[in-house]
Amino acid sequence: MTNKELAELMYPDVTKTIADYEAMYPERDLPEGAVVSRFAPSPTGFVHMGSLMSSFVERFVPKTTGGVFYLRIEDTDQKREVENGIKGIIEDLDNFGITRDEGVVSETEDSGAYGPYIQSKRTEIYHTFAKWMVENDYAYPCFCSAEELDEMRKRQEAKKGRIGYYGGWAKCRDLTNEERAERIKNGESWTLRIKSRGNETRKCIVNDLVRGKIEFPENDIDHVLIKENGIPVYHFAHLVDDHLMRTTHVLRGEEWLPSTPLHTELFKMFGFTQPKYGHLGLLMKIDEEGTRRKLSKRKDPEAAVSFYHEKGIPLMAVYKYLLTIANSNFEAWLDANPDASIYDFKFDFKKMSASGSLFDVEKMFNIAKNHISRMKASDVYDEVLKYYNEFNPDFAKLISDKKDYTISILNIEREQKKPRKDYACWSDVLPQIWYMYDELYNPENYEWMNITDKQEIKNIVTTYIDKYYDENDDKDTWFNKIKELTDELGYCSDMKKYKENPDAYKGNVADVSTAIRVAITSKSQTPDLYEILKLLGKDRIRNRINNL
Repeated sequence: MTNKELAELMYPDVTKTIADYEAMYPERDLPEGAVVSRFAPSPTGFVHMGSLMSSFVERFVPKTTGGVFYLRIEDTDQKREVENGIKGIIEDLDNFGITRDEGVVSETEDSGAYGPYIQSKRTEIYHTFAKWMVENDYAYPCFCSAEELDEMRKRQEAKKGRIGYYGGWAKCRDLTNEERAERIKNGESWTLRIKSRGNETRKCIVNDLVRGKIEFPENDIDHVLIKENGIPVYHFAHLVDDHLMRTTHVLRGEEWLPSTPLHTELFKMFGFTQPKYGHLGLLMKIDEEGTRRKLSKRKDPEAAVSFYHEKGIPLMAVYKYLLTIANSNFEAWLDANPDASIYDFKFDFKKMSASGSLFDVEKMFNIAKNHISRMKASDVYDEVLKYYNEFNPDFAKLISDKKDYTISILNIEREQKKPRKDYACWSDVLPQIWYMYDELYNPENYEWMNITDKQEIKNIVTTYIDKYYDENDDKDTWFNKIKELTDELGYCSDMKKYKENPDAYKGNVADVSTAIRVAITSKSQTPDLYEILKLLGKDRIRNRINNL
């Protein structure tokens, strides 16, 4: 029996050829140097920060080279799938603005000329490529049961040898085609294995985008390519998909490094151009004991991208942080070009860390604070409204009804050389400005500082509002009146004099202004008091004083 006849017996329903698919999915018409990359997750859980970083880079580089970024769902391991896994991936990417040029749109739809983009819908294509491998003696059916393979592994372990289906251990490799055909006709289950031409004494050399030149022993193991149920394993499916979708660059975790010789062998068998691989190091963190460890989906809430969406960290701040840990020279570039678009930055795969990047959520928050402080108040308002429409519709309604007033609150100490950096994320806004709204102002606790006597406080704020406060005063006049009030009530308006003889006074001007601040807002720390009072207005200030 010929290999072609065996292939026909194994895959009788395959009617197309590889040439047919080459015609269906031609080379892309793109500029020279354009990168085609993909994010290809399995629907087995939430998107984590490592995935977000790789998907961001996989989108960033095509965007800056005139290329294509697409989303492919690799659902061949159906035992590990979670409910709504695809939907969750799409929502996570959408929440972080990771837009796709092509690929999966929903659990049932995709968009683009190179689909389907869900692997479970591409079985016919995989079988066409598998049939070609059998025809050309690059693959064969294996009839070994799980029990036989387990027994083989135990014997290999006992002999302290290499684990795998190779050499003399590959007992189905040398069956004749007639023997294979007979067993198939008898209804025996089979998997498809590569008939490796490798030799572990020879070297497989790979030029990794991140790690540079790496040498491996060649693959000589006859790995499974197609499982008993006809579904391909990752090794085979990604070969077919990356070739037909014309992928040029693949970023993936370092756990795939040992598989690279197998992938190289597969591409050589077909005569296809292999994508450029970049194997990323793990995201690390310093734990409470000071130990460097892997960022854990189980232990660390900041590992899930939903953490950042729920916090409301601005997308651009997330992007800037991801670029900071992805390329070692980005932070210096950003400092030198604070107003430039991040897409003006030239990404360099060689600047990525091969040993793993340290993930510091506090640094991301600091980047976010800097980013938000440079935004216009009206833009901050738009983002805050969008965030609270999702997470607190009642507050969203309030600030929507009071748009101009809210923008004025958000603008306090913003348009100055060193703007305030109060907000690291949109969820910070409500806890920091709630006291500016009478609808929300019902303080349970006043953060009194050095002056705590209620009668003294009442006297300070009543005297101030009745005798000194004028909404039309400029800031200098306003502060001079605070000083006058201070001296009138037995406090010291001159801090130098106060420090020389503190016992001669009831307190100082800072104590008096803090008492006013707390009486009006309940908070001891707020933005500029002058601006707060001006926005509240005299009647509302008086009403709050009366309710002390």
